[in-house]
Amino acid sequence: MLANAVIDFVHKGGPIMYPILLVALFAVCVGVERTFWWLRLTTKRDPKLQDNVYEALESGHLDRALQLSQTSSDPVVRMIHHGLHHRHSSMAGALEVAAGRELQQAGRFLGAMDTIITLAPLLGLLGTVTGIMGSFSSIGGAELAVEKVTGGIGEALIATAAGLGIAIATLVPMNYFHGRLSALKFDLEAAANNVLILAAQHGFDKKTPKA
Repeated sequence: MLANAVIDFVHKGGPIMYPILLVALFAVCVGVERTFWWLRLTTKRDPKLQDNVYEALESGHLDRALQLSQTSSDPVVRMIHHGLHHRHSSMAGALEVAAGRELQQAGRFLGAMDTIITLAPLLGLLGTVTGIMGSFSSIGGAELAVEKVTGGIGEALIATAAGLGIAIATLVPMNYFHGRLSALKFDLEAAANNVLILAAQHGFDKKTPKA
């Protein structure tokens, strides 16, 4: 049975396997949450609506642009709406604040994933050290010292492999999420620049829109 094999693997890896398992569980939870978040974001993107907002601004219809972007769940269009609806700051400042909020949501848990990549191998190394220490402490002891030595070495190798495996498995999705974050940042910056250019043509960047 798979469950029995996993339990046996953890048991042979020694006590350090328990914190390694916790790190692995956290890594899985973060990876699943981020995967579904980006999948939902993909379904929310609406380039056609974004182009319609641009067309309204280019035609000088600020109210129309606000109406089109008001209920959108696209993060880029949301940023545009916040910038167009600036009241207490400049349009550029409002766009920057809105973009920062979107990027903050998109970058959630990336720091935690980076910590996992560093922590998991260190825990594996700690397991290696404790396993080797246990092996040396058994030399010259009981009659079954050979078995204890090989058991300690096995514990060290299992802990190291587990820690490295978690780090490798976390590194790949983290790099993918970083790539998606960079792409979103580029889209937000490009949209903000387009809005500022179009708004400046009609003086919208100096007006406070109606509620």
